[in-house]
Amino acid sequence: MLRIGIDLGGTKIEGIALRGASEVIARQRIATPGGDYAATMAAVVALIAALEREVDARDLPVGIGHPGAISPFTGLIKNANSTCLNGRPLKADLEAALRREIRMANDADCLALSEAQADGAAAGAPCVFAVILGTGVGGGLVIDGRLRQGPNAIAGEWGHNPLPWPRPEWNEVPGPLGWDGRHGAIEDWCSGVALARDHLDATGLRRSGEQIVNLADAGDPACNATMTRYEDRLARALASVINLLDPDVIVLGGGLSRIARLYDRVPDIWTRWVFSDRVATRLVPARHGDSSGVRGAAWLWPL
Repeated sequence: MLRIGIDLGGTKIEGIALRGASEVIARQRIATPGGDYAATMAAVVALIAALEREVDARDLPVGIGHPGAISPFTGLIKNANSTCLNGRPLKADLEAALRREIRMANDADCLALSEAQADGAAAGAPCVFAVILGTGVGGGLVIDGRLRQGPNAIAGEWGHNPLPWPRPEWNEVPGPLGWDGRHGAIEDWCSGVALARDHLDATGLRRSGEQIVNLADAGDPACNATMTRYEDRLARALASVINLLDPDVIVLGGGLSRIARLYDRVPDIWTRWVFSDRVATRLVPARHGDSSGVRGAAWLWPL
């Protein structure tokens, strides 16, 4: 079976044509038109057409991963940090433009679905929680191989819960104000933007997340302190997920998932907060890296 997957991100749109379980026979990436709903929709339609031309096929099944969720009550996009999508009937508009049914899911849901497959980092695990650590913080849940979205279409949206067990000595109360109008959410402590902001607040120095990680690895004490705070916050946030869901595997995706030290340090810290004598949950990076979400989008049409 041949189908198309699209990953609609805040800065890029990636598309693939997937044959069978895992054979990618075409791949294209384009920039996302910033803050422009009509241009974003047109870009997605054009990308799908380009992929179909490349594989010499028409009217292929299309799955799309996107920020936020589709409200089951209105059919409109909600909760997207790409705010130009919010309140828009993206699925209906794309189906009208493409003249076919499409399937859509949150981008972190697509990550979870991809990594739960036989060639993924969580292959065979009964319960998989997948996390995107990027510009924002998202989550997706797969149970027994099936994506769980919930009656409100918000399963896995841990990033908009408050950071648990806040530490006043690190100025975590009330916490930064997020785009959703609330203070101290996990997203506003554990995203890439939050990492850079925390370093600026602590040192007065502007560094990118990549610079902070590299300098910490090189022994810079201020950057290492920033990473220590980040790891502690991520561990507390994930401990709350383990206490609630008790997943077999937690998969990290997004830009910050490439930080190698997280996979040793975060599980060591979360044992202090997980309500158990031992913690068997595994923390692993997404096997398919930045392209895992687009694979999961194609898997919205299972074989």
